[in-house]
Amino acid sequence: MIKVAIMGYGTIGSGVYEVLDTNREILAKAAGQELEVKYILDLRDFPGSLVEHKVVHDFNVILQDEEVKIVVETMGGLEPACSFVKSCLEAGKHVATSNKALVAAHGTELLSIAREKQVNFLFEASVGGGIPIIRPLYRCLTGEKIEEITGILNGTTNFILTKMDKEGASFERSLREAQALGYAERNPEADVEGHDTCRKIAILTAMVTGREVNYEEIPTEGITKITDTDFKYADALGTSIKLVGSSRMEGGRVHAWVAPLMIGKDHPLYAVSDVYNGILVKGNMVGTTMYYGSGAGKLPTASAVAADIVEAAKHMNSNIPIGWSCEKLAIAPGDDMVYRYFVRVSGNFEDRRDMVEAAFGKCRVAELEGLDEFAFLTGGMKQSRFMENMEILKVELNAEYQKVLQVIRAE
Repeated sequence: MIKVAIMGYGTIGSGVYEVLDTNREILAKAAGQELEVKYILDLRDFPGSLVEHKVVHDFNVILQDEEVKIVVETMGGLEPACSFVKSCLEAGKHVATSNKALVAAHGTELLSIAREKQVNFLFEASVGGGIPIIRPLYRCLTGEKIEEITGILNGTTNFILTKMDKEGASFERSLREAQALGYAERNPEADVEGHDTCRKIAILTAMVTGREVNYEEIPTEGITKITDTDFKYADALGTSIKLVGSSRMEGGRVHAWVAPLMIGKDHPLYAVSDVYNGILVKGNMVGTTMYYGSGAGKLPTASAVAADIVEAAKHMNSNIPIGWSCEKLAIAPGDDMVYRYFVRVSGNFEDRRDMVEAAFGKCRVAELEGLDEFAFLTGGMKQSRFMENMEILKVELNAEYQKVLQVIRAE
């Protein structure tokens, strides 16, 4: 029997306990022996609950108990989570975490300690919730040269954008509903400003390149400037708008970014709606594969943690060669990345046709009844060229009442 400790008994931590209890026999068969939670570290006592007798308040109880071989970190945040995880690894205990902030900020150091101590630092649940993505990258796709990873990696923002798309709701109203349903935090900044997605694409990029990625170097835009009017144009153009994290490996360079992206109905991510996530992985031999499912939530995330516990149980005396090295990966500037661009401009298109075509040539144009504005979709061009052409357009407009209202990348 393998003794397990859970640090943090919130939504995910309690979910891990529930999965280990409910699927006890299945997990024991997969692990080769029974798994038993010996301790739960939390500030609270949970009187009258099934776990009351397992609760401890002192981390050292877990650290110093040699019976505890696997520790689950579901505390969230960087401290004390990082210090606790580091101490566990140095003490020869395996660690499984769902904490993407921890993995993105300190994964390099923690992976290095795990290798040195011949234990494992596992983090399947840190990206995509219950969607298997980390393990497929280091097992199923190990013989591939990964050329691209693009995904909808945040269920909260996808829920908000889906409400705006399907119901014509405003961003503010959709956010309030997400908060009421428990999908968004009271302070939703990490989600709506794209920081959560940024950390996840940084982790995935590090996985496929084998080098450390500083998530703070990845250009990141959120969804707070997206409006219901943008979705009306998107519908007229047969597209939708998703918050996407993308990493593309071309010619020895790696481009990574997070931003709203306008995609057509033929794109595999078009149908990924509500709180679901979808991740595309393109290999040089296998082509494009897609991973879809619940990207967050108590039991889906806990299920991924439980899988990591089993993985650790099957490698109690060896380190699984996953993750990345201490070598730093440079994120290439995005100037030479090619996209189309959706642009909204105030005024009447016929009056400004020459201005638009002088800057961008022939474009696909959409107008909405009752609005003194129009939108156009450019052809594919490098970001640097687009910015130059936008300056030409702004000079052509040359009037305060004539202005650019919105710009969104498009596939």
